[in-house]
Amino acid sequence: MDTNSLLMFLLIGAIAGWLAGNFIKGKGFGIVGNIIIGIIGALVGGFLFGLLGIKAGGIIGSLITATVGAVVLLYTIRIIKKA
Repeated sequence: MDTNSLLMFLLIGAIAGWLAGNFIKGKGFGIVGNIIIGIIGALVGGFLFGLLGIKAGGIIGSLITATVGAVVLLYTIRIIKKA
């Protein structure tokens, strides 16, 4: 992975984490927290989209996949914390 790919990966993770934080909790988690949530969300979103047979390509597709995964991740964490 070259430097540009790594920076794009981190940027998409940060944006996806921030968006998910705004959807679920009403605020972000700071830059490091947003990146972590976004990266884990990308994995979750990729898994879920794969199960559903959905393929999203490009930067926008990656951002959508990561954001959906991060929202699902945060929603799941919220449910587990309340239980």
